[in-house]
Order: sequence, then C-alpha cells, then structure tokens
Amino acid sequence: MDMSLVSSRWGALALCFLGLGLGTGSTVSGFKVPFRVNDVLPVLPAEVSWPVLNGLHSAVDLMPTYVGSVSPYNGTVKWKGACFLGNEATLEFTEGDRGLGGGVLHLKTANAHSWTCMDLYVFATPYRVTWDYYFSAREHTLNIESWEEQAELDYVKQHGISVFLMPSGMLGTLLSLVDVLPLFSNTIFGQKANLAFLKKHMGATFELRPKPWQATIDPADVHSGDFLAVSKIRGRWGGFESLEKWVTGAFAGHTAVCLKDDEGQLWVGESGHENEKGEEVIAIMPWEEWWADALKDSSNPQIALLPLHPEKRAKFNNTAAWMFAKSMAGKPYGYHNMIFSWIDTVADNYPPPLDAHLVISVMSMWTRLQPAYAANMLNEALNKRLGTEVLLHHLLFFFFFISFWEKVF
Repeated sequence: MDMSLVSSRWGALALCFLGLGLGTGSTVSGFKVPFRVNDVLPVLPAEVSWPVLNGLHSAVDLMPTYVGSVSPYNGTVKWKGACFLGNEATLEFTEGDRGLGGGVLHLKTANAHSWTCMDLYVFATPYRVTWDYYFSAREHTLNIESWEEQAELDYVKQHGISVFLMPSGMLGTLLSLVDVLPLFSNTIFGQKANLAFLKKHMGATFELRPKPWQATIDPADVHSGDFLAVSKIRGRWGGFESLEKWVTGAFAGHTAVCLKDDEGQLWVGESGHENEKGEEVIAIMPWEEWWADALKDSSNPQIALLPLHPEKRAKFNNTAAWMFAKSMAGKPYGYHNMIFSWIDTVADNYPPPLDAHLVISVMSMWTRLQPAYAANMLNEALNKRLGTEVLLHHLLFFFFFISFWEKVF
C-alpha cells in the first residue's frame, strides 16, 4: 500500500479529531480544540474547500444580528458571539474637541470556541455605522472622537449604541460577499454569477436558446394588454434584480405592458423609466424607442412577450387602459410596492425579517446620503400602505411604526 496515502488518511483523521472535538463541541474534557474545520477550510486545496464553503454560506449571512444597545446608563450588556461565548460591553462619555464630547465603547471578549476564530461586529446609531473585529480574548476599545451633532448625543443618551454581530464571523461574511458582489459585474463572469445565484437560491434555471438569440417582433402581432416580462442578468441592474427575485420569488425583475392607440401605433407603458432630469418615473414610450433601448442595454435583458388569452383580450377595455396610463404618466416610480414585496406567509418570512434597530440605523444613514431615494422608499411606501399620505415628509412616523411593531410582536 502507498504509505503516503496512509499518512494522508491519518492526517485527515487527526484533523477531524482536533477540529471537530470528536463531535462534543468546541472542547474535549475541558481541553479547547486548536481549531474547527470551518476555520481552516480556506487554507485547504480549492477543489476541497470551495464546494463546502459555498454550501455553508449565502447572502442571508450578510444580515447582522442585533445583540444589544449600550449606553452609559444601562450598565453592562452581555451576549454570546459566534466565536467568543462570553462578551460584555459598557459605554462611557468622554471630552471632545467640538463641544459635544465623544465616547469609548469597552468590549470584553472571553471563552473562544477555538484558537483560530474571530468575531466581526457592526456598531451603529442613526448618524454613523462602523465596524471592528476581535481575534483575542481581552478587553477592546472603540473610540468615538466626537458625536456628529447634538441629536446623536441625545440619541445615544436615550437609546445607546446598537451592537450587531455578524453571525457567520469574518470568514462567513467574506464568503457571503463573494456570493453577492460578482452579481453586479457587467461582464460574462457577472452574468454567470447571476445565473448561478438564481439556481442556488431559487432553483431557477435559464435554458440556452438556439440562435438567433435576438428575435424580430412585428408590432402588428402585438395587441393592447400584452405583457412584457424582462429579466436583466448582469451589471448594476442585473445584480439588483437577482436579489429582488430572490426575496420576492419572482422570475422577472421588470415588467411592462403594451398599448395600441386608435391609429394602430404600438406603445409601451412601464415604471422606472429615467427621464431627462434623471428621475425614475412612469412613462409611455413608442414601441420602436423602447425596443431600441432594450437592444442597447448592457445588462443583457432577457425579454418575454406574453400575449393576453383570447378570452381576456375580448374583455380588455383599451379606452380605460389609456385613460389610466395617461393619468399615471410622469409620476414617480412605485417604490411603495417594492418595500412590501418580500415573501411573507402565514408560516414564515423569507428572507428573515430585518431587525428594527438595523433598519433605523441604516435607513437614517441612507436618508442623509440619498434623501430623494429614501423619501420615496420609506415615506411613500408606508404612507401608501397605511393611508397616511399627510405624513409623507416625516420620517418620524416610520420610526414610531418600527418601535410599535417591535413592542407588539
């Protein structure tokens, strides 16, 4: 027998013994194992490690887990981490150079499950988001030189700094990014990444059609009410649509409807069309213009023309459809639909609901970076849903709603 083969087998057994702890967890009779198999997978040959790693992590692992809020007035906050089982944090205010003061977050880590793991954290208020990672069991500090403004200081006094744990650790988070970031690449590699993502997370497959891949559509064969289903599979919008499909269960990332006028001219009504000002609005475009834009689109859109069933076509009220389309033309893109389109069933939500503390922190930051988008996504969405359009310009209602939801459920 080949002795090198025997040696490698004994090495593998030793690896399992040390890494898995004989199946008893992270310790064996009080002895901490040097590492877990997950911790050393990246250094193994790619043909061995990557299939396992890809199966262990997905885009869901990018969602931080809320572990607590730390303020100078609520004592010590304690929790279990992904690596360190014993963690605690306190916050103290310090003098600052802007008259507002600052703070020091003291975070103590202990009792790691192995010698090679680490914990990754996100710290957030509605005015800042920062992160840090911890590899050793000791006391760590996160210094905040100065609060952004008086409102942040008041917020921290009342609510504290929210602490979020990346439950998959540093490695799992990086692997989740590897699962997501390539989706936005406007290349063949990005296209393959999107198709692989949809197959992995949705079981959706795109079958390669025989050439020619570009069909010729005669407008005379298209009628009012016929449906256009669009699926972009690379670039910025391709990546966004893949994530949108994943959370909504839809197999199309964009839709449009065909309309014919009294003269037989074919038009396309769609939402999300960018006008001359760069605004995304509802628009009615001539078919030729819409089709030309689709052919030039670098995101490689896959377009399906779905005719109305003859029975439905006979009942289609073209006059009413045109009246409605004209009344909507120029209005903002329907963000109020997007925010409520995640899969929500009686039994479960998928992906899991976002933590309220995370939503408040991220959306508040987003409001400062892109106020127009944030206003559309949040204010328009919630007010449309709840019939409170008078609050359109006030994010306070959103924060009240989140706090109420958290307390009730």
